[in-house]
Amino acid sequence: MSTLRMLVAGAALACGALVAVAQTTQTSVSVRAGLGKPIAEADIKQWDIAILPDGTNLPPGNGTAAEGAAIYAEKCVACHAEGGKGGASPGATALVGGAPLTNGIDTTKTIANYYPYATTVFDYIRRAMPFNAPRSLSDHEVYALTGYILALNKLIDEKAVMDAKTLPQVQMPNRDNFSTPYPDRI
Repeated sequence: MSTLRMLVAGAALACGALVAVAQTTQTSVSVRAGLGKPIAEADIKQWDIAILPDGTNLPPGNGTAAEGAAIYAEKCVACHAEGGKGGASPGATALVGGAPLTNGIDTTKTIANYYPYATTVFDYIRRAMPFNAPRSLSDHEVYALTGYILALNKLIDEKAVMDAKTLPQVQMPNRDNFSTPYPDRI
């Protein structure tokens, strides 16, 4: 038997063994394979941070555009440039402006012309920003940055307070151009 055939046969046997092990419970997999450990609910909870369109799972806190402007200047401007114009670093897209998406697929997608829900803006900032330190912002900072970006896009008044009650009420211009996996939660 050639070396290649032996490798393929070995891989097939290994895959079969893995499938059999995977079909048992998580605890027995850990014990039998000698890998990992069962995941506690507390460990899962710290990563279960999805914010739904209706605001479900938004944390306590609040922020204003004025507070967000100061945070943006400190933590965001290096990548997204002054006023959210984008392009200050590779991959940092514009947050403001953008032609309507009816101009074609190559249209630059921004907060105002693409995002369907203001809660999605909050969720994304909370999970992924700043790029060099994701999940490092406090909930207050995320509310303030979300308010600042929404105000830059003229979607809310710059004096509006963003919190778990007001954020889901923001009507995004492109909202009706999406279908949602949670139609009962809009």
